[in-house]
Amino acid sequence: MSGSTGAVSSGRRGVRPIQEPSSGVGTANPWPRASLLQLGALPTAVGCGRQHTRFVLMEWGLGHLVDDAVLIASELLTNALQASQALGNSTPIALRLLANDEQLIIEAWDQWVKDYDLKRRPGDDEHGRGLAVIGALSNRWGIGHLSDNYKVVWAELLV
Repeated sequence: MSGSTGAVSSGRRGVRPIQEPSSGVGTANPWPRASLLQLGALPTAVGCGRQHTRFVLMEWGLGHLVDDAVLIASELLTNALQASQALGNSTPIALRLLANDEQLIIEAWDQWVKDYDLKRRPGDDEHGRGLAVIGALSNRWGIGHLSDNYKVVWAELLV
């Protein structure tokens, strides 16, 4: 699940590609705090992701972002879980948190399903409001392809 996370579509405020954490010696790391949690495509995955987000942000001193970040992570992981289950083979999903002094990026990765649609549903539908929630809570969000096989949906909160 590695590769470029260039944005394909976005939420409210312009898009620039999300940068990968730097691992090179002597290079400036735009993401000094990073956490990656890989999860099975199981009903418990979303709850585990919520708790992981809560604990990591508290550790990083970003407790003021916990409520919004947990809700965003939950919506992103729910979409990733549904996409993974659409494949019928329960491919793993992942949650990645990246932070610096200016922003927190919350990403959910899943295997790309060619014709899986992230369309918004009617306002009276009981399901499918996740992207609207993400758009309302985040500074910006987007969808990118990590490779031919994986996609990432991400959201940014300002620190």
